[in-house]
Amino acid sequence: MRTVLLLGALAAAAPAPISAEMLVATRTIRGQTILGPGDVALAEGTMAGALTDPYDAIGQEARVNLYAGRPIMAGDLGAPAIIERNQIVTVFYRNGVVNIAADGRALERAGIGDPLRVMNLASRTTVTGFVASDGTVTVGASARP
Repeated sequence: MRTVLLLGALAAAAPAPISAEMLVATRTIRGQTILGPGDVALAEGTMAGALTDPYDAIGQEARVNLYAGRPIMAGDLGAPAIIERNQIVTVFYRNGVVNIAADGRALERAGIGDPLRVMNLASRTTVTGFVASDGTVTVGASARP
């Protein structure tokens, strides 16, 4: 009798399960697609790394294919690309008072603030910089936007 009362007291003291929501795709979405309000929905459940706010996804570009009903992870989305692979871009090297500009070929797609590998057309050297809002790429000590 005493054991039954103790178990009942423990059950009453246990917290109720918390309901959580995560963001899922409403349809299959191909990579490089800009997400709109109809492309995402909230669903019951939790998963580490899954987005929970639709505003974090709307207007972003799918970096991978997203499948209907599956959680959308933070790494699945990014800023819409403004530079395409093989596009000729201006590369700026900035370090204090030293500023050098050169033409380069983008080796991948990238959006504003993304790291981007670029091949310098004159020297054939590959460097990594960050994409600026004007479509240029900045490398060097002050490269991070």
